[in-house]
Amino acid sequence: MALLEMNFDSQVLGLSLGANIIVPEHPAAWQEPPAVLYLLHGLSDDNTIWCRRTAIERYANRYNLAIVMPDAYKSFYSDMKHGSDYWTFFADELPMLVRRWFKFSEDPKRTFIAGISMGGYGAIKLALGRPGQYAAAASLSGALDLAAHVHDEWDECRLRTFRAAFGSMELISGSANDLIGQLRKLDTVPDTAFYICCGTEDFLYRDSVTFRDLATEKGLHLTYEEAVAAHKWDYWDRSIQRVLEWLPLEDLAQP
Repeated sequence: MALLEMNFDSQVLGLSLGANIIVPEHPAAWQEPPAVLYLLHGLSDDNTIWCRRTAIERYANRYNLAIVMPDAYKSFYSDMKHGSDYWTFFADELPMLVRRWFKFSEDPKRTFIAGISMGGYGAIKLALGRPGQYAAAASLSGALDLAAHVHDEWDECRLRTFRAAFGSMELISGSANDLIGQLRKLDTVPDTAFYICCGTEDFLYRDSVTFRDLATEKGLHLTYEEAVAAHKWDYWDRSIQRVLEWLPLEDLAQP
């Protein structure tokens, strides 16, 4: 595998940001363009975190899988109320740039998205908001029911983040940023396969349970797992390996 650390300019965001890219090197990967996973970070992290906290490069090697790990700052993958249009960047501009720079697969059946915490929210949000763009989407301890946290006691730093992204927590319910609300409105089951996992000791555990129950009611293609764990990297390091095993990559896996 090759690990690329790059910086680039986004016209949508009007700024320069970073991304870490894992590129397959095994010759078998290039018989056809390799499948690609967009792997998103959480609220307090950046594009380097997956490489710093897990062995993601080693895990990806057996699948000849390309992995794109971009920076999202504290955007909640949204077109921010007071900030930049990160939803538009992730939904439209970033995939276009990746296709321009790399010979990765452009087939939606070989395109996946996953993330932790805020990134789990972003992964499911993009999968629901861009049906047909991703074959599979995974949330690891995702903030999947933000509207349910409107009355939680947050510190001032976290409240400033919410205000910048959404205006206020009160404005999330019923908006495009409300994943549970979007799920309730679904009248067609998307082809996307969903994977939801969370630790039972995690402060976001109820978010995953709520999403699981409603997704099951709606008939989504859902795999759900939980374990005794908190909002910690040791759990996510194990879970991302489970996600890679779950992805439809059997034809790419190496002995």
